[in-house]
Amino acid sequence: MKTLQLRSVTLGSGRPKVCVPLVGRTLDELRRGVQALVIADLDLVELRIDLLAGAAEQPALVQEALGLVRGALPSGVPVLFTYRTTREGGNQPISADGYTALLVGAITSGAIDAVDVEMLTPNEGRQVIVAAARAASVAVVMSNHEFTVTPPKDEIIRRLVAQQELGADVTKIAVMPTSARDVVTLLDATEEFVATHALVPTITMSMGSLGAISRLAGETFGSSLTFGAVGATSAPGQLEAGELRGILDILHRSAR
Repeated sequence: MKTLQLRSVTLGSGRPKVCVPLVGRTLDELRRGVQALVIADLDLVELRIDLLAGAAEQPALVQEALGLVRGALPSGVPVLFTYRTTREGGNQPISADGYTALLVGAITSGAIDAVDVEMLTPNEGRQVIVAAARAASVAVVMSNHEFTVTPPKDEIIRRLVAQQELGADVTKIAVMPTSARDVVTLLDATEEFVATHALVPTITMSMGSLGAISRLAGETFGSSLTFGAVGATSAPGQLEAGELRGILDILHRSAR
C-alpha cells in the first residue's frame, strides 16, 4: 500500500492522523472556528462547506470561505474540502450538476489539498471531479456513509475496493452500529481490507458513542485518519481533538 503526502502530513504510515472539521454556518463563525483551533492537536482541517449557509447557490461565498481558511492556517496544515450531500447526512440540498461545479471550483482554487467525493455521485459527475483533481494534484478521498446500519463485512470491503477502482487516493467508509458486534464487523473489515486489498490509505469509522473505540484503534486495524472536534461536532461520536490526540499518544507509545 502506498502512502499519501499532503503538505507536511503522511497518510498511511504510523499513527492515525487527526482531522478537525470546521463547521461554521457563516463566514464569521468559520473565522472564529479557525481561530479556536489548537494546531498542536491536529494534522489536517476539513472544511465542511455544506454547513455554510448559502454555499450551494453562491460560488463566490465558497471561494471566500476557502480563502479565509487557507489564509488563516499554517502552511503545513492540509485542507480537506467536503460538501456532504443530504443523501449522506449533509446539511443542505444541492443538484448533481451543482455538486460537480462546486467541487471543481474548490479543486481549481488552489486552496485545498484533498477533496471528498461521495462514492454514489452519478458516474459522469464523479469522473469530471476526479479528472479535475488529478489535473490539479488534489487528492481524492472517496467516501460512503451509512447513518442507520452497519453493512456486512464483505459489503464494507466491496465498497472500499470499488472506491479504489473509481480513482480514490484515500478510501473512506463510516457506518452506524446498533450493537457491539457491528463495531467488531467494521474493525474486522478494515483489517482485512488493509491486509489483502488496499492500494491506498483508508479511513473507516463506526459512528455514535458505541463506535467511539473505532476512532482510536486505527493504528491496530489500519485506518489512517480519525476526526476530532473543536466545539461542535460534524458526525455522531466525534471526540474532542485534544483528548483524542492524548489518547492516541498513549496508544502509540504502548504499541512500540
